[in-house]
Amino acid sequence: MDLPTREEIESAQRSVYAAMAPTPQFAWPLLGERLGAQVWVKHENHTPLGAFKVRGGLVYMEGLKARQPQCQGVISATRGNHGQSIAFAARRHGLAATIVVPHRNSSEKNAAMRALGAELVEHGDDFQAAREHAGLLAQARGLHFVPSFHRDLVRGVATYWVEFFTVVQPDVVFVPVGLGSGIAACAAARAFCGANTTHIVGVVSAHARAYLDSFLAGRPVEAPVSTVLADGMACRVAEPDALALMRREVDDVIAVTDDEVADAMRTMFSATHNVAEGAGAASLAAAMQQRERWRGRMVGVTLCGGNVDREVFARVLAG
Repeated sequence: MDLPTREEIESAQRSVYAAMAPTPQFAWPLLGERLGAQVWVKHENHTPLGAFKVRGGLVYMEGLKARQPQCQGVISATRGNHGQSIAFAARRHGLAATIVVPHRNSSEKNAAMRALGAELVEHGDDFQAAREHAGLLAQARGLHFVPSFHRDLVRGVATYWVEFFTVVQPDVVFVPVGLGSGIAACAAARAFCGANTTHIVGVVSAHARAYLDSFLAGRPVEAPVSTVLADGMACRVAEPDALALMRREVDDVIAVTDDEVADAMRTMFSATHNVAEGAGAASLAAAMQQRERWRGRMVGVTLCGGNVDREVFARVLAG
């Protein structure tokens, strides 16, 4: 997939800002002290759904209604934030939404999707199994299947990185990788804003290494998933289009452990009093891991989601 064009991103901005306002970015002094750098945080935990995914859903659903005006219902698979995005955007366009989640998914994310009007189906032990089941249900019920990686999703998500790069163009940004829309969008926004000197570093869970292993191998590689904290990064199989774009545009990919993510969640809360879910803290976890390399420089991180279950967050804060 090529990067979205300027016109495509500007069109996405109109779609997104019809439903929500831009989110802020702040340089937090206590994070700066901790990392020995100027640290800017993009606060996607301040969207209407508490995560960046809502932007992609809005753009995708608007495009779907234009392409298939007869469409009555959609289905997708998720660990939470993508599903909330699809349910939110589907309701705005008068579409029914069915969301498939794996068993033992976040109870609070499940509740949020139901509150947005989605029918929730539980199937399988991980995201990949849920996605395969969603594909079968789409055929059986005559529903439109919404993928987790698509050009329209990337265009929508790029709007948050454009907001960020318009304000600041750091030496490096650390970007969590789930199925790839976030990091592809960062690359698109970097080109849109001319932030050519900013390094993009992808961040995967050390317990879900599919994108790191695929990035190094130069082809999609399947890897087991065992993360118990960074569910938004619990990907078993890399998307070929996302991987190809990453290999062209991304400077490096690194892995962070659940322990490092938990430390970053605690650090984000104590330094900014913002709540980060596991994947939402992965960017900061990577910056903390790489602090010596970027000491004295300007560092960008994204708090890309704050939707963590209360019991999980209490356990993390307790250390």
